[in-house]
Amino acid sequence: MEAFSDGDYALILGVSSGFGAATARELAGRGCNIIGVHLDRAAGMPGVEALRADIENMGSTAHFFNVNAADTERRREVIEAITDLRDGVTGRFRLRLLLHSLAFGTLRPLVAREGATLSEPQLAMTLNVMASSLLFWTQDLVAGDLIGRGGRIVAMTSSGSRRVLPHYGAVSAAKAALESFCRQLAFELGDEGITVNAIEAGVTDTPALRKIPGQEHLLSDALSRNPSGRLTTPRDVARIIGMICSSSADWINGTTIRADGGEGIVELDWRDRHEG
Repeated sequence: MEAFSDGDYALILGVSSGFGAATARELAGRGCNIIGVHLDRAAGMPGVEALRADIENMGSTAHFFNVNAADTERRREVIEAITDLRDGVTGRFRLRLLLHSLAFGTLRPLVAREGATLSEPQLAMTLNVMASSLLFWTQDLVAGDLIGRGGRIVAMTSSGSRRVLPHYGAVSAAKAALESFCRQLAFELGDEGITVNAIEAGVTDTPALRKIPGQEHLLSDALSRNPSGRLTTPRDVARIIGMICSSSADWINGTTIRADGGEGIVELDWRDRHEG
């Protein structure tokens, strides 16, 4: 795959774990500098510092912001800092990638006779974090001339955009909206040479997945269906994102790319049928 140049940067929302962290390491290893946004308490900071050290040990720079990426004022502060970075660097500054890998939402039933159901603020928060924030970051980057021709915008979605799981209604709606935003942004930014795509990763053992009720079943189900006999890993996905960043991927635009090793095309009980 193509190497990055000294002036190339990637902005990763949700950089501290899962797909975000794996992508940061993958791109830094190829010479890309990393601007990362994450939201971590003190307990999570050792992992953040380890990621920063890995990036710098690869010879790339790391600019991290521990803020809520879905908060309007915090987003504007980070955009201002990126603008200052661009204006202060010697030589070329080029934002090659915006990766939206934010996974935070409310997991509650939409309707329940007993117990708590999804509230209006919880739904609004879930949609904002996991869908609308992609649009607002894109608006600010384009308006500030921070991303241009050859830039890539990638958002992490899941099969939950079209499948039903207990307590997953708000997140499912957000993922469906996220994919819709990707299609519309791809249409509107196409003539500027900026591509926008979603990646539907296979079931991956990440901190976000562990918060979903019944995640043990999701993991075992995915493992039983995957033709490769293993789960998707964050590095599998990070390598595909690296491929999308290459100039050879200019014509991939406005689509949802499955990165699951074939998991999504196989019936649950195929191994039992084959062995029988």
